[in-house]
Amino acid sequence: MSLNRRDVLKIGAVAGAAVTLPLARSGFTGTTAVRMATSKMPAKFTLPFVRPSELAPVGEASILCPDGAPRNYPRYEITQRFTVAEIMPGYKTPVFGYNGEVPGPTLRMTRGAPAVVRQTNALQQPPAAPYQSKPMPSKYTSDPWQRSTSTHLHGSASLPQYDGYASDLTFPGQVKKYFYPNSQDARTLWYHDHGVHHTSQNAYNGLAGLYILHDEEEASLGIPTGAPGSPSAPYDVPMIVRDAMFATDGTLIYDDNSESGVYGDVPLINGVPWPLMEVEPRIYRFRILNASVSRSYEWSLSDGRSTVPMTVIGTDGGLMPQPKVVSKLRHGMAERYEIIIDFSKYKGARITLKNTNPKNNIGYDSMSQVMQFKVGNAVTNDAGNAIPADWSEKLTTPECMTWTESELLAQGTLKREFKFIRSNSRWTINGETWENVIDSDYKHCMAEPTLGSVEIWDLTNTSGGWFHPVHIHLVDFQVLSRNGSAAKVQPYERGPKDVVYVGENESVRVAMRFSGPSAGEGWNEPRGRYMMHCHNLVHEDHDMMMQFSVGDRDYAPDLDPITADGARPL
Repeated sequence: MSLNRRDVLKIGAVAGAAVTLPLARSGFTGTTAVRMATSKMPAKFTLPFVRPSELAPVGEASILCPDGAPRNYPRYEITQRFTVAEIMPGYKTPVFGYNGEVPGPTLRMTRGAPAVVRQTNALQQPPAAPYQSKPMPSKYTSDPWQRSTSTHLHGSASLPQYDGYASDLTFPGQVKKYFYPNSQDARTLWYHDHGVHHTSQNAYNGLAGLYILHDEEEASLGIPTGAPGSPSAPYDVPMIVRDAMFATDGTLIYDDNSESGVYGDVPLINGVPWPLMEVEPRIYRFRILNASVSRSYEWSLSDGRSTVPMTVIGTDGGLMPQPKVVSKLRHGMAERYEIIIDFSKYKGARITLKNTNPKNNIGYDSMSQVMQFKVGNAVTNDAGNAIPADWSEKLTTPECMTWTESELLAQGTLKREFKFIRSNSRWTINGETWENVIDSDYKHCMAEPTLGSVEIWDLTNTSGGWFHPVHIHLVDFQVLSRNGSAAKVQPYERGPKDVVYVGENESVRVAMRFSGPSAGEGWNEPRGRYMMHCHNLVHEDHDMMMQFSVGDRDYAPDLDPITADGARPL
């Protein structure tokens, strides 16, 4: 979108306000702003569905590999900057955008082909050098560093210095180079801000985008795939879902409800409120990311008379060992589900994607229906228009999905428990917060699994007042049981995961191997310090986050997540 002088002045005013407001209440408006009336919002299912743009490489970047040799890899350029978007028709909304886009552009990658993504922070004018002389910003104070960022490629087995460690900050006027090995199997990943103590605000204001990894096994299935050159690409649809609340002037309202969560009254699908998507009467693959700060969803489809089934084919860590047909699907923050919808029986119909609020979300009637599909009468392309009957024979089952809990326990697999508790107005894990990590000069680890080891972690939430989607960096895991019962693991969760919904008064048991695939060329398996945290980003910002160390008890400097390859001045 081109900006006129008034837009530029609005951005300038927003940038100025952002550095003077307390972090716990900052945003583009204060919490006293008046919500936009329903009568001012667009009618449901009148705005067209849009897809995020796709980003192409712009040359190469040189990386010094661990074997001492410099190598060149495709380079992608992304700039984080203030911009103005027309989200609600007729209103200008200041946002943070990756390359000025909300959501950010999609990156498509191929397994075995590493890439470098350069992230430039242009969210404010750069402060005076030297950059590293300033103290770490505090969540309790206002200062011009609060729009610092750290970009996490969620779902990637990256080395620690490229993982988006919360305290590995890129300040305004700096650029950070991220190396991504792309050595895992096909999956839907996403990149988003992870800056310590203000991730929720940066993400709420727009810093999120998809990163899709393709491989040969995915291509062999005959389902829709957006891999370059695929004839079925139009039927592989990225879908980023989030909620937002708008003030009467169109600006975003950020209210963390006493540090419990941010909940909007407008659903946005790829940045569009209540869109209508025109589809052909055939199968489509949807890669659905819940990019909300704090809201979970329970999805279902209806043609107005009956429920339309969904076939879940993929979870966070890639394709499932076997597709699962479901009538509803609970979707926590940061989870990705790949589903196939067969529209062939619904020619001429309208199918609505509905949301039934799970417990402990602030509910609004406007959030009960989020988008609609208008089914046409003709198919223009039959490519990728079937789910193979011999699915399991075409795929390599992810290792974590080959285990059984009884076998792991019989082998004496190490178990650990992590309790997610609200205590004395603090969001804690085993009574600790990220402040303990900062106070230890980033050395304190809550667990130190051996490189290559398999462990069982019990993630426990003893409260009935909130849920926690728990994300463990680096690894894919299997959800073994809920409250001791394997039968309570939902059918759509029976694939490799990196986020798990830990519900009210619930203990979820997961199992994982602490290693990742090597990218070759001297890149070893990822090792070092990684994070685990609640992906209610308000809980994370208020320190419900810990770190663990994999095979790196000596904290090798070449793997330090802050200093090994930090941000540099432009």
